[in-house]
Amino acid sequence: MTEMMRAIEIQEPGGPSVLQACQRPVPSPGHGQVVLKVAYAGVNRPDALQRAGKYAPPPTASDLPGLEASGEVVAIGAGVSELTVGDRVCALLPGGGYAEYVATPAAHCLPVPAGLSMKQAACLPETCFTVWSNVFTRGGLQAGERFLVHGGSSGIGTTAIQLASQLGARVFTTAGSDEKCAACLKLGAERAINYRDEDFVEVLKTEGGANLILDMVGGDYIPRNVRALADDGRMVHIAFLSGPKVELNFAQIMARRLTLTGSTLRPQSDLAKAQIAQDLREVVWPLIEAGKFAPVMDQTFALEEAAAAHARMESSAHIGKIVLEVGGEG
Repeated sequence: MTEMMRAIEIQEPGGPSVLQACQRPVPSPGHGQVVLKVAYAGVNRPDALQRAGKYAPPPTASDLPGLEASGEVVAIGAGVSELTVGDRVCALLPGGGYAEYVATPAAHCLPVPAGLSMKQAACLPETCFTVWSNVFTRGGLQAGERFLVHGGSSGIGTTAIQLASQLGARVFTTAGSDEKCAACLKLGAERAINYRDEDFVEVLKTEGGANLILDMVGGDYIPRNVRALADDGRMVHIAFLSGPKVELNFAQIMARRLTLTGSTLRPQSDLAKAQIAQDLREVVWPLIEAGKFAPVMDQTFALEEAAAAHARMESSAHIGKIVLEVGGEG
């Protein structure tokens, strides 16, 4: 293993152009950690927020962007017994995925599922961890319930549609074009609502209201989501693309016994993330290996094209996941 590696750093807060290639020292594994030789790194909205100066990494994390990757274990820290050098894994990362090598807790690594490529596996951790913890653990989605996920063609949306439908929920989603809506229907959504043409509140009210809503829009969607909920419904927030502040009448929350909650993944404890990983291994990985769920792929960019990858993601033209090729399949 060399001493230096290629990486992409954030030169200063700003647009995609502030992502620049650099040389960094190869990380060493701390206690409970492994170092991966990165094959592919997933590109996610939190990466763009970090780039813009709106989502600082935890104090102990790398300042390099990148919250998920696939790769081969090349070094093992003290206290690690579940992985060996040469294992092919995908991993949730505290940061640092836009690089040839990255260190991460061993407990946040999962095996590359049988039948999936390294490129596909790089798309699993961030979305699967987020969807599992917010839709099923925090949101408590049950079979037979009506579930509304906004942004159905995003990485989070395509994951949520597939997992919720496979686990027996009735899935409704919103998207911004007929093409995106068609893609959502193919993934298992019962109804895909083009928000430019239809009001999702009226559609859900006709169905009896949503038992659970997963929202990453915020802003003026928040009061509309409340109206779209069934009595005793739950709403989980994971992002605020239209802003976190809104005027809201809380009387209806009391009268209709609604639950509003939310979370971000990155600041949670290593132990909490390890528990999510264990849940995924037990419930979601068998679905993947049975061919019932797979990541939806959009485009692949070279590591040095990270700025172009961010520009595509922020254009919202993509359907599914965008990845960076770092070391490739080898």
